[in-house]
Amino acid sequence: MIFNSFSFLIFFIIFLILYWTLNLKLRLILIFFSSLLFYGFWRIDFIPLLLFSVLVDFFASKKIYQTKLKKNKKKYLILSLFINLGILIFFKYFYFLHESTSQLLSLVGVNVMPIEYKILLPIGISFYTFQSISYTIDVYRNHIKPEKNLLIFANYVIFFPQLVAGPILRAGEILWQFKEKRKFKLENFNNGIQRIIFGLFLKIVLADNIAKFVDQGFLMDPKLISAIDVITLSYLFGFQIYFDFAGYSHIAIGCALTMGIKFRENFNFPYHSISPKIFWKNWHISLSSWVRDYIYLPLLNIKSVNSSGGGFDKYLDHQSLRLYTIFTLFITWSLMGLWHGASWNFVFWGIWNFLVIVLFRFINNFLMNNSFLKNIISWSISINLIMLGWVFFRSENLDLSFQMINNLLFIKNWTFLSLRENTYIVAFIVTFFYLISPLIIKIFKFISKKYKLMADFILLISIVSSLILILIYNQEVNQFIYFQF
Repeated sequence: MIFNSFSFLIFFIIFLILYWTLNLKLRLILIFFSSLLFYGFWRIDFIPLLLFSVLVDFFASKKIYQTKLKKNKKKYLILSLFINLGILIFFKYFYFLHESTSQLLSLVGVNVMPIEYKILLPIGISFYTFQSISYTIDVYRNHIKPEKNLLIFANYVIFFPQLVAGPILRAGEILWQFKEKRKFKLENFNNGIQRIIFGLFLKIVLADNIAKFVDQGFLMDPKLISAIDVITLSYLFGFQIYFDFAGYSHIAIGCALTMGIKFRENFNFPYHSISPKIFWKNWHISLSSWVRDYIYLPLLNIKSVNSSGGGFDKYLDHQSLRLYTIFTLFITWSLMGLWHGASWNFVFWGIWNFLVIVLFRFINNFLMNNSFLKNIISWSISINLIMLGWVFFRSENLDLSFQMINNLLFIKNWTFLSLRENTYIVAFIVTFFYLISPLIIKIFKFISKKYKLMADFILLISIVSSLILILIYNQEVNQFIYFQF
């Protein structure tokens, strides 16, 4: 069951009717079984695995809290990490590790038998595993106390709006919301519905239509693609994955809001960022902050707080730690890439972003002091490097990625175009309207303050138009990109 399907619409309407008619205890039971039903629509046989992860961290965290000796606390933490990461590695990285090991051994003349059977990747496993791990670590760090109610904790891990693709929630920001009976507020409900419609618009109308141009381009022979084509495709895929994933996040946030439950924002106009650091503060905020707080900062032996704005290069200015910090940044970004997929493509995508972050600091030092002009130049360099990195993310394999990037290095490849003419038009229109979107929002806010009736009319027209376009283009139900992670 996915957000842009008719089955989810029916499911969610029935859920909301029941949710707002039940008391707190029955609501918790409803959320639990509805989340299992939501997940079971994909594969019912992976529900025990999901519940096993819940039980492991529920009891491990209680043992961590109850145990007095720090070394024993660490044992239970390690046990939790070993089980959770062990499951994740087995289902997601077994083939990758086997293939990579086989290739290395073949270099010394050792042949390894290929694996005949197929291991199916449980949907959402990367998200709910990270969320569950963060809870256990936060208990170990004394950031939170363990939850006593198993049902409440289970709902924290398997809550269906964010179960399969985030945002990755911290226990401290969501558990308490399950303990209080949420009162119906028309404002929250309306805002939630609007977020859902906006998210569906981003996914169905924008992302899925851009995908057609992206798919055509990446199916072409890289040798026949010009340098301008590479840049065009990188921009198009950059916007496709943004609209796709931001769309999912908006729907998840909107669904929760209709229940009176508030999530953190997961995107904040990332492509307006004037540096890679700011970009990763504004892109997939819940993951970037998770990686920073639970991988990057611990590797630097720096205490983390229970909330973070994301970003990875905050400590690069520490002279005494510069080399080790850069190395830590490299490890973090390599793991970040690997989290996205069991492929060297994703690892190199992570390494690319590592290089962009480190090199950008040196580039920025040479830019003039004029703040406005500096920001323009800084943004131009930053956004183009980030967009080019998406080539590694989207390509079928690493060889194709390098072939496409290699096309940028030769002058002759800048003299022709190979894509359909409307591909460039779409890329320009999408980029232009995205860049001016903050201005449009500011104008609308101004109108809302001065002319509320006009603003309400504009909003109504926008909602109706979006719904019509959603109905027109939702002829084929396409999965969200991040479902594969």
